[in-house]
Amino acid sequence: MKNIKIFSDGSSLGNPGAGGWGTLLKYNNQTKELSGSENNTTNNRMELLGVIKGLEALKEPCNVVVISDSTYVVKAINEWLKGWVIKGWKNSAKKDVKNTDLWKQYLEVSKSHNIKAFWVKGHAGHEENERCDILARTAAEQLQKQL
Repeated sequence: MKNIKIFSDGSSLGNPGAGGWGTLLKYNNQTKELSGSENNTTNNRMELLGVIKGLEALKEPCNVVVISDSTYVVKAINEWLKGWVIKGWKNSAKKDVKNTDLWKQYLEVSKSHNIKAFWVKGHAGHEENERCDILARTAAEQLQKQL
């Protein structure tokens, strides 16, 4: 299996508001940039959607390392997701899990891959994370101008 790195970031102007996501896929020395936007959304939704879009772009099963500055996304992938499914999409406080629609989408697009997620500090000079932040912010700002 190929070893792929997915760097991803999300942005929301207003939270909720115009949102954007930015993703980099890295394989060997190749990099592919992806980005998109949605209206009336949250930062967490955009953080997760960026990862989903990165996984959707893969054409075969891969070993994937997801790198994000979102503790929410990283902890959910590595720790919480299995428990949420077992508990019928309830969190440890027995409340409904937020963004269940996207988490179900994530489970679908991730099932053929081996995935590990790692957290990096945002806005701290991490080259790929900074690029994803620019892509996400630009997508959100472009959408906001259209509204």
